[in-house]
Amino acid sequence: MIKRIFIPILVFNAAMLWAGVSFAQPLVSSTQLIDRAGGYDGQVVTYAGEVIGDVMKRGDFAWVNINDGINAVGAWMSISLARHIGYSGSYKNIGDAVEVTGVFRRACPEHGGDLDIHAQSMRKVAPGRFAEPKINVDKRDQVFILLGVLGVVWILTMFARK
Repeated sequence: MIKRIFIPILVFNAAMLWAGVSFAQPLVSSTQLIDRAGGYDGQVVTYAGEVIGDVMKRGDFAWVNINDGINAVGAWMSISLARHIGYSGSYKNIGDAVEVTGVFRRACPEHGGDLDIHAQSMRKVAPGRFAEPKINVDKRDQVFILLGVLGVVWILTMFARK
């Protein structure tokens, strides 16, 4: 009785563990892709970062630039994947954090020899948001001090002319 229950559970768990180990793609950084481009060329990679700039639509596909904090790598993806992007990073926004899995090309013949990833899937890790502009208090104070100095110099110049 116990063997009839225990063995199928053991086989199922072993199959899930095997599937998880064999299909999981470790994340690669932009530095790894750039420094070891030849080794990754034609391989399926998983790359993560913030969507920056415009999502550039080209027919049924789109270019999306993804920055991992060091460099940005272009991802070529279907419009159906790109539609899930809500925010692109700019001065006003923090872009969606995404994880893209696809075929890496160090010199893609389809795209003029550019380094890119042809995305097969994309997962939104965290949504983007509007970024409230922050005033740099130190710079603001320096402006007021310089305005004061300029005012004093102007007043002294006026007295010197008389």
